[in-house]
Amino acid sequence: MVDSKDLEKALSNKPKEEQPNQPTMSKEMEIGFHQGALNTLINERNELIKMAQVTEQLMQAHMKRLEELGVKIKSKK
Repeated sequence: MVDSKDLEKALSNKPKEEQPNQPTMSKEMEIGFHQGALNTLINERNELIKMAQVTEQLMQAHMKRLEELGVKIKSKK
């Protein structure tokens, strides 16, 4: 898990010569940036969950068929 204090510290610990060239964001722009990032990450997480579910379904189907063919499968969960 990412600690937001560490993130802020990492972002603010740049050399002083780099800081004046950095554009500043208004509070509203920063809020929008973080909201957009969260929306993107939520969507990516949801797609990852769907992929894991499809993978699990396929694995279950293969294990079921192997058992029907007489092959015993040890579960590694």
